[in-house]
Amino acid sequence: MDIKEVRRQFPILDQEVNGHPLVYLDSAATSQKPLRVIEAVNQYYREYNSNVHRGVHTLGTKATDRYEGAREKVRKFIGAESTEEVVFTKGTTAGLNLVAHSFGNDHVQEGDEIVITYMEHHSNLIPWQQLAKRKGAVLKYMPMQEDGTLRLEDVQKTITDQTKMVAVALISNVLGTINPVREIAKIAHSHGAYMVVDAAQGAPHLKIDVKDLECDFLAFSSHKMCGPTGVGVLYGKKALLENMEPLEYGGEMIDFVGLYDSTWKELPWKFEGGTPIIAGAIGLGEAIDFLEEIGLDAIQAYEHNLSAYALDQLSKVEGITVYGPKKADQRAGLVTFNLKDVHPHDVATVLDAEGIAIRAGHHCAQPLMKWLNVSATARASFYLYNTKEDIDKLVAGIVKAKEYFTNVF
Repeated sequence: MDIKEVRRQFPILDQEVNGHPLVYLDSAATSQKPLRVIEAVNQYYREYNSNVHRGVHTLGTKATDRYEGAREKVRKFIGAESTEEVVFTKGTTAGLNLVAHSFGNDHVQEGDEIVITYMEHHSNLIPWQQLAKRKGAVLKYMPMQEDGTLRLEDVQKTITDQTKMVAVALISNVLGTINPVREIAKIAHSHGAYMVVDAAQGAPHLKIDVKDLECDFLAFSSHKMCGPTGVGVLYGKKALLENMEPLEYGGEMIDFVGLYDSTWKELPWKFEGGTPIIAGAIGLGEAIDFLEEIGLDAIQAYEHNLSAYALDQLSKVEGITVYGPKKADQRAGLVTFNLKDVHPHDVATVLDAEGIAIRAGHHCAQPLMKWLNVSATARASFYLYNTKEDIDKLVAGIVKAKEYFTNVF
């Protein structure tokens, strides 16, 4: 990777914040967008803005071709068998809710088990929590090791013949843990359960092959992988999607509408009621082109080096606690930490004054905060446009926050 060339493609990075060059370390919340993605979205609105699948005029045809072309790019990106298995959604949250409400309502019965982990984002926890309440099912949590990893022995003990759904994040948005999803899927399937993967943090950083992962469903968002906000993807095995009912009814998703009954379009359009997120899907397609030209393997290797460097440098700061796996090869490109006697919001405020953007709070993972025995944490997350110099500035900013609050209090 030519990091200078990569950074040149992100115009937002070429600015000062609070009198300092911007150091953006919040990509786990949302990534920045390369100029080509911004231009692709702009071009749609400027040159061929039109609805899709409905008109036969030139603009409508071009918009439809680009929209469905983006679906094909997604199919290749995740290794799906067919574009029928690629549903455009509003994001990871919408995809996981679709599975929980449509598939879950039909397949989970009273007394069945739904198995998740303590490290799940609320988007992959609340839908299953509410499904369990609706159906009288049992929500179970896989035990975690002290370093925030999962042991397959514990997974095997937690998943039983009563388990119907297993839902796990490919990468934890707090701990950075890369979970053994493939192995968990095999255990789930051996008990007749279905495997759902939250790939919101995985898709931007790892090469994904849904067949290799052996998952039944997988969801991710565009905005965390250099694409626009407001659009995401739900992958589902064709045989499962075909037997699922849509959740949104209206235009676009119908085949025939009568006065008292209607039929649905074929896959994947029966799940895409109303005017879809056309510009967003086109932007996502362009983001996929951008990432694949660089190479997901190259991105992962680069971020691995950043993570190793960050763990090493942060370990030198007295009074800091870093959460998650200690080894860089077990985690993705983020570090979550707390500074002794300093609230993470205060740390983030000091860093912001230095032009450094990080996240502070519970990160939409309150059960995990309870498991860690903290109310909140600070998180710095890296992507392909970050450098070791960014990490040096982060560490210097943390030391400054420590010194400031030590002197004040």
